[in-house]
Order: sequence, then C-alpha cells, then structure tokens
Amino acid sequence: MAEADLEELNELFGMPNQKLEPDVVAELQSIMRIHSLSAQDLYFKWESYSIKMDMDGNSLSLETVRALKQDILDALERSNRSHHVNIKTEKRSAGTPRTSLKNGGDVYGMLEGMVPNTPATGKLNKSATKRRHPLETPSMTRVKGNILSSSPDHRSPMRLENQVDLNATPAASFNDRARPGEVIEVLNSHLKPPEPIPYAEPRIKLTATSDQKKLGYKTLAMKTSEASEILDDRIDEFAGYLRDYKNIDENEFGSAASQSTTEIVAVGRIVSDSSEGKLNEASLLLETSRRTGGGKRIHLNLQQLGGRYHFFPGQIVAFRGINSSGNQFAVKEVLEIPLLPNAASTPEALEIHLERLRGGPDAMESDDEPAPLNVIFGSGPYTADDNLDFEPLHALCSQAADTNADALILTGPFIDVDHPLIATGDFDLPEEASVDPDTATMSTVFKYMISPALNRLVSLNSSITILLIPSVRDVIAKHVSWPQDLLPRKDLGLHKSARIIGNPMTLAINEMVLGISSQDILWDLRHEELIGGRPADSDIVSRTSKYVIEQRHYFPIFPPVGRQKLLKVGAGDGLPTGAMLDTSYLKLGEMMNVRPDVMLLPSTLPPFAKVVESVLVINPGCLSKRRGAGTYARMTLFPLKLEDEEVGNEGRIGHQVFKRARVEITRI
Repeated sequence: MAEADLEELNELFGMPNQKLEPDVVAELQSIMRIHSLSAQDLYFKWESYSIKMDMDGNSLSLETVRALKQDILDALERSNRSHHVNIKTEKRSAGTPRTSLKNGGDVYGMLEGMVPNTPATGKLNKSATKRRHPLETPSMTRVKGNILSSSPDHRSPMRLENQVDLNATPAASFNDRARPGEVIEVLNSHLKPPEPIPYAEPRIKLTATSDQKKLGYKTLAMKTSEASEILDDRIDEFAGYLRDYKNIDENEFGSAASQSTTEIVAVGRIVSDSSEGKLNEASLLLETSRRTGGGKRIHLNLQQLGGRYHFFPGQIVAFRGINSSGNQFAVKEVLEIPLLPNAASTPEALEIHLERLRGGPDAMESDDEPAPLNVIFGSGPYTADDNLDFEPLHALCSQAADTNADALILTGPFIDVDHPLIATGDFDLPEEASVDPDTATMSTVFKYMISPALNRLVSLNSSITILLIPSVRDVIAKHVSWPQDLLPRKDLGLHKSARIIGNPMTLAINEMVLGISSQDILWDLRHEELIGGRPADSDIVSRTSKYVIEQRHYFPIFPPVGRQKLLKVGAGDGLPTGAMLDTSYLKLGEMMNVRPDVMLLPSTLPPFAKVVESVLVINPGCLSKRRGAGTYARMTLFPLKLEDEEVGNEGRIGHQVFKRARVEITRI
C-alpha cells in the first residue's frame, strides 16, 4: 500500500493526533484490495455501516473492521444471487429489457413516496388498523416480520437487498440506548461551565440580519433566463471581490476560453463535462460568465499545481494562467478568494448585551461576571423509523429544562416526509387528540406529537427562547424549495416563546451572529469534491466548512447531488427528498456583510465542533438515527470582557466567539 494511501486511511479513520493500529490498517488495506476500493469509498461504506448498526462512527477496532468486511461480502453475495435469479426470469418471460423495468420501477417508487399534506382518511384514529384493507401496502410492522410480503413489482434485486440490509438489526429501544448523556467531543475544554441559574426573564435579544419576507417567493415558477442570470452574476461579483482585495488591474482579467499568449486572471465556476459520474481531473471545466467569456467552458490543466488543489462543482474560483493552445487553460496559481470581515459591535452595544445577561437593568449590580449563555442545538429527525413517539425530542426538552437553557435551536425535519410511517399514513394520533380523522392534517400531527414537548419545556423554563428552522423534508411545509419560507404557524399549537424562522437564516443572539441552514451541505461537498494528491488542507471537516465560508453561501454546490447518491431512507423506494434548489432565488442563501460568529450546519456526517477561519462551525448530528438515538450540541458562551479587548479602527470590537464558547457534543 502506498504511503499516500496509508496517510489517507489515518486521516479518514483515525482520531485526532492518534494513528490507527497496524492490525486495523492491515484489515482495511485487505478490504481495499479485495473489492478494488479507494480509501474514500471504503470510508463511505464504513459510515453507512455505522448508521445501519447504530454504532459510533469513531469506534473503529479490529472487530468492527472485520464485521464491516463480512457485511460487504454478504451484500456482494446477495447481489450476485439476486442477479442470477433475475437473468433466469428474463429468459423465461422474454419481457422488456432490464433497464426499462428498472426505470418503470423508479417511477412507481417515486409516486409511492409522494406524500399529500393530508393523511389518508381513516388512518389517524385508533381503529384504523382494524379497518385496513387486506390488499393495501403492508405496514412497517408487517414488512419487518415478513420481508417477502411485498408485491412482486417490488421484488427487484436492489429492493430486496435494501430490505434485508435495513432489517438485519432490530431497532434499539430508546430507553435501552447506549451511554446516554456521554460527552463525545468538547471544544475549549479549559472553559468550565458554572452551575445553571434560573432567570425570570429571557436573557437574549434576537435580531434578524436576513430579510425573511423575501423567502416567501412563489415556488415552481423558475424561469431559465432568471436562473442563468443568478449563476452568471455570482461569477462577476467574485471577480469584483478579488479585484478590490488584491488590487488587480482590470486589464489583467480575461476569458480562460480565449486563446492568448498572455498570462491572465480568470474567474469562473467549476463544472464537469458530464452530467453523470463524479468530478475528476479529466472532466474538470471552468465556466466563464457571459460578460467576460460569453459563457463558454474550457478544460483545465492542473499539472503545474503539483496536486495541491481541491474543488467541487459550482465553486467560484480564480486562476492565474494561460491558454496558448485554445483547447485548455493551464493553471499556474489558484488565487485566494477574500473572506467576509469578522463580526464586530460597538462598545456601547456590547455593554447593553452584558446588562441583559445580568438579568436586565433591575437586576442587582455585582462586580462578578454575568452567567454565560446556555444554548442547545438539535437537528432532525427527532424519532426513529419504527415509531412516532419522538422520545429523543422529549429527552432533549427535559435537558433544556433541567439546565435552564437560554435558547433551544432546532432544525428540521420535524415531521419527516421520508419517515416510513408518515409516508404510508400508517399511524395513530395520541389518545388525547379528539380529532375527526376526516379533517385531520399533518399540522394536527405536529400539534399533538411535537408541540406538547416544546410547550411543557416553556412551562418549566419560562425564560427560554425556542427557534424552529424548517427543512425541505418537513411534510407540514407549504414552501418545499430551498431557500425556504417559514413553516405556517397556524394550527401548530405552539407557545409564543417558540419562534419559526426561515431556511437559511442569519440572525444575532445578543451580539453573536448565528448562521443556520438545515440543508446537509457538508455531506454533499464531501461526496462531490475533487482532491489532489497533496491538498493544502488535509482535514476534511475544515476543508468542507471553509468551502461554505469562502463561497459566502450556505449551499455553494451546483448542481446538487442527485437523489440516487444520497443516503437511503426507510420510506418508499429508499430515495430521499434531495436538495430541492430553486436556482432563481439562490441569492437568498448568501451570507450578508459579515462572517457569522457561529454556523450551525447539521449533517449526517459524524458530529463535530470546530473553529474554521475564526468561525465556530457546529454539526450537532441527528438527534435520532433511523435505528437508535443520536446526538446534540450544547454551547456555553461566556461574556466578553470589554476591558481586555482592543477597539478597531471603526470603533468596533470583534466578538471572538470562538475563543469564549465551550461546545459539547453529547449523546441524547
């Protein structure tokens, strides 16, 4: 095994400052040789296996690697066995070719996975199970008991393999979850949180820095001309940022697609020459704007970079190079894209926030520092695939009440359209819900399954502020495109302390600027990025997080990852909802004026808290996995000491949140 591959294995599978055991490395190398896998592909299989087995993705040992190896072999054997059965069937029936059958199955799978806003009549009341027609699609309970009970149309090799894999291990009871409350990662562990103190009034003030009204645009009305202009303008804007930042003369800019013997600075978008497959060095193109290059695309020659590069589709880049042949642009240097300035406030504004932390102007004056802010972050889904009890959400709300949290910030999905029971409508409302099933909607489901946990929290902790951020997977959302409008509050039964905001959203909690997006951009970036042999930043978390910060956008990848490449879900044919981008309104996903102090980017990747370019990036992980409990994040933000901070040129003080925030990633 090459030394580069060994380093990549340690980077992907190892813990910080701790290399893998030789036996573990040997076993991983064996899997790579047997199945012709790259280290990156093997890590994807390990992540998928960890999610399926409800394991900690960091608990890599010789036993777990051997179990992974056996799982890959079992899946290959099942695939081969199903393949032979399918060939015999085709010969006997002389039916349509296999490709056509597959496409037809996908169509029906898509229709089966589509969920209306209103549940099926007669399935929300408690006697629904008794009235179920014997020929309708089997419920999850029956599927678990008898995998082969589905109709013949769904017995394709892929469908059968997925059912076997998903049901290989029974879902663990939430009460029997492993190591609840265990802290698995701490950022700034030297900061010791004090005992929580209850307050009578909220200690935070929310200020929106994004215009929420613009998120209420009309969906399904995208015009190709508008979409192309948005993409085009973004290239020209970045050229302007670069010109001002590096003082580059306008004459030095040019089109990478135009043949010339003069070295130029070219700004454009990274694209692939194929709509299928992953980006690679041979398929790498630079797309110019219509103003600078007529919108033409040109192949990139990266040989002079010596492997020190990393790109992803949709990335706006700036190169210094030459196109002497007219066929390709030889890149000599990748120019750094300027970052937005750090967030800062006036001393007077910071003093007001400190007074609010003490409890307001009526609080007793004290020379002691005010207690730090206690903020909890959680991300959906909030219940496992086999039930709608929402036990993880109730447990998180209990934690917020017990620790006197100042804020609870939750990102969707809340009622997940990809949840098997929601997709089939095969569930009952709680006993206290005296609702006519013919008039019940998914808002009714939210009111009786989600709202009680949040309302109980407010009754126990009256000073808390709750923020809810929707997801494109939320079945109660009428606005299904990203950027996404607020959830309709009517009929949800929420307390006034619970506020619903858009997706994405940049807002200020006191002085702290918080950027939030419920889209899983980190997984998409990691899956689609092209990495050279010697990337400047070898840390995956830092690299993907920096993409978001550098591109000044909460979803910079374009086009988004196809649904077929995303992690499978338990509903319908297993295809997830996907990104649902509305290209005409992508500008609403941009960061405004300053870098956020904190970015909340929930992802199916392992949870983390990391400082990247002075921004505290937090991935709390999913609160509930498909077959077990997940994780959440708690941030303890200590007050800023004004006497220790230097006032900048404009009379402002930087917030420096990354230095005074302790973040804990904890098992629910």
